[in-house]
Amino acid sequence: MEEYDSPWKEALDLLLEPFIEFFFPDIHPRIDWSRGYEALDAELEQIIKEAEFGKRLADKLYRVWTMEGTEVWVLIHIEIQAQRDDSLPQRMFVYHYRIFDLHHKPIANLALLADEQGHWRPTEYRHELWGSELSLVFRTAKLLDWQGRDDELEQMPNPLGLIVLAHLKTRATRRDSGARRTGSSASSAACTNAAMMRSACATSTG
Repeated sequence: MEEYDSPWKEALDLLLEPFIEFFFPDIHPRIDWSRGYEALDAELEQIIKEAEFGKRLADKLYRVWTMEGTEVWVLIHIEIQAQRDDSLPQRMFVYHYRIFDLHHKPIANLALLADEQGHWRPTEYRHELWGSELSLVFRTAKLLDWQGRDDELEQMPNPLGLIVLAHLKTRATRRDSGARRTGSSASSAACTNAAMMRSACATSTG
């Protein structure tokens, strides 16, 4: 998974504003980007270490400011696996309440899904017992929605277009490797597309 995880993590660190604009355009104007943003890796590492889900390479936590000047935190989870992960809603909930318990900050919870099941779009974790109820609603975006839109992605001024395109091509390479490629050539193509993702980051920040 690391060939997928690492480029996405780099993209988030370098291109948080384009990422939000691309996948969650309604949120973008609510953030005061002139104040920048700060990655809270140490804070998130503490949360993950205490949880029971293991290391999540593509999970990121950022400090941003609203247009009204309020400090808020944004938790971004990228589910890189091709298969759906039914533990995702619970994991989003656990991260949310642990962050809030330790730091008492407003948190926006966003997830980017890379699985290939178009109908799977979780948005909520809910727990209920005897009239007592606890829930967390979170936002999701789906890479699958951009499949087959190569020309549109290539022509986008937003650098996330090329990054999404590279990821989708890597997925296609993986799917086709059994029928038309050897394992080594599929791996080589995946590495090439991961390099494309890194190149898009470097170009946009150069």
